[in-house]
Amino acid sequence: MAELSLTGGRNGHRTGISPWAVVAIVTAALALVPIGAIGMVALADTGNLWGHIVQHVLPQATWNTLVLLAGAGLIATMVGTGAAWLVSAYDFRGRGFLEWALLLPLAVPTYIMAYAYLDILNPLGPVQGVLRWVLGYSSPREFRLPDIRAMWGAILVFGFVLYPYVYLTARAMFLTQAANVAEVARTLGVPRSGVFWRVALPLARPAIAVGVSLALMEVLNDVGASQFLGVRTLTATVYTTWIVRTDLAGAAQIAIGMLAIVLAVLMLERWARRKQRFASTAQNARQMQRQPLAGPVAVFAFGLGIAPILIGFAGPALYLIVAAVRRFEFAGLSASLLRATLNTVSMSALATLVILAVGFAVAYAARLHTAKWSAAAMRIASLGYAVPGTVLAIGILVPVAALDRTVGNLWHSWTGGTAGLLLLGSGAALIYAYAARFLAISAGGIDAGLSRIPPAYDHAARTLGQTATGTLVRVHLPLSRSAVIAAGLLVFVDCMKELPATLLLRPLNFESLATLLYGEAARGTYEDAALAALIIVAIGILPVILLARTSRGIR
Repeated sequence: MAELSLTGGRNGHRTGISPWAVVAIVTAALALVPIGAIGMVALADTGNLWGHIVQHVLPQATWNTLVLLAGAGLIATMVGTGAAWLVSAYDFRGRGFLEWALLLPLAVPTYIMAYAYLDILNPLGPVQGVLRWVLGYSSPREFRLPDIRAMWGAILVFGFVLYPYVYLTARAMFLTQAANVAEVARTLGVPRSGVFWRVALPLARPAIAVGVSLALMEVLNDVGASQFLGVRTLTATVYTTWIVRTDLAGAAQIAIGMLAIVLAVLMLERWARRKQRFASTAQNARQMQRQPLAGPVAVFAFGLGIAPILIGFAGPALYLIVAAVRRFEFAGLSASLLRATLNTVSMSALATLVILAVGFAVAYAARLHTAKWSAAAMRIASLGYAVPGTVLAIGILVPVAALDRTVGNLWHSWTGGTAGLLLLGSGAALIYAYAARFLAISAGGIDAGLSRIPPAYDHAARTLGQTATGTLVRVHLPLSRSAVIAAGLLVFVDCMKELPATLLLRPLNFESLATLLYGEAARGTYEDAALAALIIVAIGILPVILLARTSRGIR
């Protein structure tokens, strides 16, 4: 009875509806608004244009998207899983460096990777120039490599940028597998080389499936890299149908097809984990011992590990540094770059504060209330992370524009003046898009931090006379501070790198670093975009450092 009187419910959880629950429910409702708006817009009549899209545009775009997903997913799976096993099962000189450096491609957005390799591998670029000099050719007419602006180029770019998603999840699983499992397999006659295929890989399949699904979501979200590389995906088709053909209803109908693909990817990930229920019953289980390598074998192993780092990070980063230095020496920092940097930092910081506050409310409501609705509200609020930014932008534009018109009409009827686009023009719609897209990172990270605080701490604080607010301020916030900071850092960098939603919902005359880079690359003025790309990559390294420190704690 004392516990009930202190907490308002059994097991330390509230039975009534708290203000946190109201925020969680409202957040879940707002997360559903874009999806509902897309469905409503898709019902509109598009005239003869939709027939043209269905016959001439959609089949090729769908095929390109599926091929790109399959190819990029295959490369990400092979490279990520192989790299995770290499640093988990073997010990050689340089392994410690590879362990964290394999995460570096996460700092390079796919559109920057495509932008960099377009310039590096063009017929007049450094790579082909060196090859012609070595082979004795003097002109691109005599020798040139295949054009990277093709499906194979897009597959390689996406695969080598997104493999860290698979690497992270697979490595975490490999490191937590007990040594006794591998030892039993060896006792039963499985050779050391067969432990990976017959024991470690089957046990890691659920984790690998999660990593691959995350990588495929990023492929679906991309609009810049696929356009730079000349691959017309569904995302690019949504963008051109909306912006170029000014057909919002047609873009919404294509977006519905993309949501179907997203749902298929999620169902595939769940299917891959069906009947996968593994548990270790060993007490004080030892981790798998790494096999020491020496000599040429160790050099070969290090070469295998460094290759994806060179392709997915070092090559593009070195190019950006050289190009940025040349551009800076020639023209210095342009006013447009400084404005774009200020816009990016200020908008991303404001969005991060909003997302952290809302994410904390959603996670705290889930902690206070054990009812099914609280968990459902958190899952619904996190739906936006699985929705591509282009699709999300369409779903947000419609209700926000309608609200802007309503407010404008009311203001005109009251004052006779014009209110303008209050939400679209102020950037509020863009912050809404960031919040819907990245709330899952905030709420999930904070929920993980709160889950490590025992309920007994709540009981003790309330016994000592603390109110619910006092318990939050004096117990929960200090103990979950590291989780909040980590979530905020990840959200800030993701907001800064987000291209599709920013491109479509930014206010007039607003340029971020991502949209500035996109515009310069689309015009072919790669030198002007190098500084913007370098700034994005430099800031993008911050969460990679955080992930590296976190993963080093998994031993």
